[in-house]
Amino acid sequence: MKHSEAFVRLVNESRARIKETNVAEVKKRMDAGEKFTLIDVREDNEWTRGHIPGAVHLGRGIIERDIENRNPDKSAELVLYCGGGYRSAMSADNLQKMGYTNVSSMDGGWRGWTEAGYPTESGE
Repeated sequence: MKHSEAFVRLVNESRARIKETNVAEVKKRMDAGEKFTLIDVREDNEWTRGHIPGAVHLGRGIIERDIENRNPDKSAELVLYCGGGYRSAMSADNLQKMGYTNVSSMDGGWRGWTEAGYPTESGE
């Protein structure tokens, strides 16, 4: 997908302020049993078609509204992902502005996860 220059500029500004991880690192940490909350920020229809096992769904449109009720501990580790890493970077930036101190965005997102052949699940 070709994104507009203004959107890419916003994403790059967010990326400069956040911590990023990648698909292989998240999978390695999951396999090792490390504890963190994996949050899918994609749209409802994307989540229903498929998502990473163990992830919770808080779409980009509601994450800022609902995060404090779902994850009130602002020091808890949160790893966000979307389709490729753009929306999750912007969401991570906003959560940091809300006081969350241990947030990262998974570069590569859902596309990178599925291209690597890692496990997925679908449905609500």
